[in-house]
Amino acid sequence: MRGSNSSRSLKFGIFEADLRAGELYRSSVKVNLQQQPFRVLASLLERPGQVVHRDELRKRVWAADTFVDFERALNKAINRIREALGDSAENPRFIETVPRLGYRFIAPVQRKTISLAVLPLENLSGDPKQEYWADGLTDELITHVAKIGGLRVISRTSAVRFKRSAMALAEIARELAVDTLVQGSVVVSDRRVRISVQLIDPFSDQHLWAESFERELSDIVTLQAQIAQAVAHHIQARLTPEEDLRAKARQRVNPESYEAYLKGLFFLATFRRKIADLGRLCFVRG
Repeated sequence: MRGSNSSRSLKFGIFEADLRAGELYRSSVKVNLQQQPFRVLASLLERPGQVVHRDELRKRVWAADTFVDFERALNKAINRIREALGDSAENPRFIETVPRLGYRFIAPVQRKTISLAVLPLENLSGDPKQEYWADGLTDELITHVAKIGGLRVISRTSAVRFKRSAMALAEIARELAVDTLVQGSVVVSDRRVRISVQLIDPFSDQHLWAESFERELSDIVTLQAQIAQAVAHHIQARLTPEEDLRAKARQRVNPESYEAYLKGLFFLATFRRKIADLGRLCFVRG
């Protein structure tokens, strides 16, 4: 049976392809399929209903310096895929041969909903008084990522419990019931902001992507949208045209006003936590 869920899984019929692990499952039972046939299958699954040309498959699956009889190797890979799926060339349910061109995946493909948590960004400025930047930008990043269709994003209230947590990432992911985590840090200095972000598969402890972004504070809103777009791209979440346009649009803000806005959010959250702690204390004493 399967272990942890993958955030890059495609389902079709009773089958599921875990693109990250390179594994195929039939009713949750692993199907033996070698690497090259699986990569051919993945190429077809990523473009359902479209013809994937033979030359495209050659470039994606077989390295340019690999000396093989490509036609024979591709035909062999397709046959192995059909065998694994119980499919046939004469009466295809999954893979259709398009003569002289390539192949087309003809069954409906469902992209599995991706679950993700943005953990609190770390304040690397060295000044505890700038903690509001880290907390505020965490909130804003969660808001931007949550706008992306196909993602289930954990709320800030749930994720903030793990600020400076010593728990293993796999434990945090299990607690939050997600399969992908976003970690990062922020430094604000001289009217510029640098945000470092990494996307992590917590169950394999694999870093899927990491990058640092630096902009003027006036470009902070645009920067957050671009980070959200990068996260979506690297976990293969599909952006709608509106989401893509929003990420590319440049939105400038007044740095002083934006800083005051983040300070307000920070002090409001601090006040709410104190009220909640006081309420719990009164309840215990009562």
